[in-house]
Amino acid sequence: MKILNLYACLGGNRYKWDEIDSNIKVTAVEIDSHLCELYQQRFPNDLVICADAHEYLLNNYQNFDFIWSSPPCPTHSRARFWGIGKNGKKPIFPDLKLYEEIIFLQHHFTGKYCVENVTPYYEPLIPGQKRNRHIYWTNFKLPNELNDRIFKGLCQRTKKNSYGGNEMQDLCSFHEFDFNLYEGTQKKIKIARNLVDFNAGKTILQTAMNIKTKQTKQTILNLDYEIH
Repeated sequence: MKILNLYACLGGNRYKWDEIDSNIKVTAVEIDSHLCELYQQRFPNDLVICADAHEYLLNNYQNFDFIWSSPPCPTHSRARFWGIGKNGKKPIFPDLKLYEEIIFLQHHFTGKYCVENVTPYYEPLIPGQKRNRHIYWTNFKLPNELNDRIFKGLCQRTKKNSYGGNEMQDLCSFHEFDFNLYEGTQKKIKIARNLVDFNAGKTILQTAMNIKTKQTKQTILNLDYEIH
């Protein structure tokens, strides 16, 4: 199975995929060169491409069976919206590349896909499947409960902590990765907080692969489960 992992960051969603199928072929696209280096060290068998994920999707989508996309979430997040007026924060336009990708995949991609983002401060322009603090846009049904309760509890325990400190330590422990290895320009704590819960990532890919396995005799995947 050929998988495209867009806005790959450090591969939070991808971390447990090999437990589902050790023969998957993953192409990861990330624009931050420091994250690309760390991702490659973490997943040496993946093909890592340092490029604009949005453009890469447009030009290469037809080469994959499953696509995961996690576009940047800050312009959609409730946290930033609630923070307007604090520390000089001003309103900004939501980055609509999120919806561009959802519409594009809905109408042009014949495989299975998952677009992930935080629950926005506004009513989503395209309905998705809300699970805990995230929304997922897919063309297959997700389990009612994704296995990310541990991470949800972690966020509740650490949200009162200041940047760094115990929160960073807890996130390093949870994701089994030392975020202090990152030497780029982004805030380490932001990267750690935004990394997708690997339990959810594993559950979603497993769900997509089970559906695909049942449809192997079809030339085009059945999209009966598409979210409208």
